[in-house]
Amino acid sequence: MGDSAYPIPGPLPPFAVRLACPDLTRWLDGNTGVRGFTCRDSGRPGVHVGLLALTHGNEIAGAIALARLLEAGLAPERGRITFGFVNLAAFARFDPRQPTASRFVEEDMNRLWDEAVLNGSRRSNELVRAREIRPLLDEIDLLLDLHSMLWPSDALILCGTSEKGRALAAGIGSPALIVSDHGHVTGRRIIDYAPFVDPADLRAANLVEAGQHWEPETVETTLLAIAGLLRHAGLIDRHPALPPPPEPADPPRFAEVVRTVTAATAKFSFMQPFRGGDILPSCNTLIALDGEEEVRTPCANCLLVMPSLRPSRGHTAVRLARII
Repeated sequence: MGDSAYPIPGPLPPFAVRLACPDLTRWLDGNTGVRGFTCRDSGRPGVHVGLLALTHGNEIAGAIALARLLEAGLAPERGRITFGFVNLAAFARFDPRQPTASRFVEEDMNRLWDEAVLNGSRRSNELVRAREIRPLLDEIDLLLDLHSMLWPSDALILCGTSEKGRALAAGIGSPALIVSDHGHVTGRRIIDYAPFVDPADLRAANLVEAGQHWEPETVETTLLAIAGLLRHAGLIDRHPALPPPPEPADPPRFAEVVRTVTAATAKFSFMQPFRGGDILPSCNTLIALDGEEEVRTPCANCLLVMPSLRPSRGHTAVRLARII
């Protein structure tokens, strides 16, 4: 066909870790009866906000942000805030010399949030933990799951497909890129958990992808998103540990995923090292080869959402979105 793909599939390149691994010892016992979860209650009426970090054990930027806020004594003026460190077993294995090796212990914690899976008989380290924290999540009104990305990409908020998820993301306001998507074929994320997607339920959840793993800027972007949520929820107006809103604030940009590309072979290769946030102007542009199968843009002005430059077979390689 005359086209050559780049990069050639192979092992992951080395990644620099520019963040010090946080010491969470002080926060492991928590005060909720669930290890790693701390709730601070104002005693005044208001919504219950949940802030989750370490859904993936090697994504330490979110944990650094939460530890910083806990150390600073952040507490709501109204309502409640629950701070949660999710996959502690995976985090305990984090080694900056092999930073990609501790995403999970047995299976991805962020692919388990289907009622049939949670209520089933299968067991794993991550499923036991998911079932343990599930009752706490059932009490939360607005949830923000704090993530980061392996490959270079613009920061963004994933809001799922519900209108309430989109409204929550717009209220948070930072990052300004909001992507509506259906998740992964391999399982449901925390933001896809039934109460957060049921249109008859007021509870809502977003996932922030705050930047590349292990970069100081990712911590600051995470804190901006947290501050945006707490202000939007009316829990805190100002606090020294929270950054002020950016001025002028960028207007939100909405995108809707029209195709999620899952690698069907071990030879998935992009045509060039795309960056998340790249917009390709023409429909039907060749962007990757999956073995012999061509992957092309399904629309004009196609937004590439978090391309994984070394996708594993059966896992998401890229999401292709149209700007709304």
